[in-house]
Amino acid sequence: MSWFKWRYFLYLALIILWFIWFANMKVLFGSSDIAVDCDKNIEAYPVGIVLGARVIGATVIDGVYEDRLQTAINLYKNGKIAKILVSGDHGQVTYDEVNAGKDFLIKAGVPATDIFLDHAGFDTYDSIYRAKYLFGIDKALVITQNFHLPRALYFTEKLNMKALGCSADLHEYQNIGNMEKREILARVKAWFSILCNAHPKYMGETYDITGDGQKTWDQLSY
Repeated sequence: MSWFKWRYFLYLALIILWFIWFANMKVLFGSSDIAVDCDKNIEAYPVGIVLGARVIGATVIDGVYEDRLQTAINLYKNGKIAKILVSGDHGQVTYDEVNAGKDFLIKAGVPATDIFLDHAGFDTYDSIYRAKYLFGIDKALVITQNFHLPRALYFTEKLNMKALGCSADLHEYQNIGNMEKREILARVKAWFSILCNAHPKYMGETYDITGDGQKTWDQLSY
């Protein structure tokens, strides 16, 4: 192949790399504040949104998800949040992030009435969008790890939700490098989702986040 033809491949590669960089900068600099320690010096929020993560088998949560849930428990017991919304993937009978999270919270002593489940939070955008429009949440603490928070808070800002990000980094994670690499492309998708005014695959029934969370249990909200 001649240099003339290779040149166009080079230009295309440079354009793709620039686009990935551009989308990442939009997300990273378009997000709200992040608090490393939400247990101190912050006002109380009506709800904490726990973003789902991998479960092993049907119900065993991994370390990343456990830290998110434990952070929510600490915030709840310290009076920083009144309700907890667990948003994750429950698209299959054999894979259930939200009920695994709910069971973890119950075992830690969080009252059932204060635990809400969003069964169709299949990705971060769906979770934040549904929290806003199905659960009526305008103000929340968003609970996840530092690598994930900028993207989540980018969505809250663009969807006009007042949010503070709470770091759930309670441990070091063996696969953090891979998670951070995946986040680079996830930010590109995030920017496209906002640019295209995307809608979640499923919407559904609305709920009062100040009410009884048990109304959202064991029923898929789509």
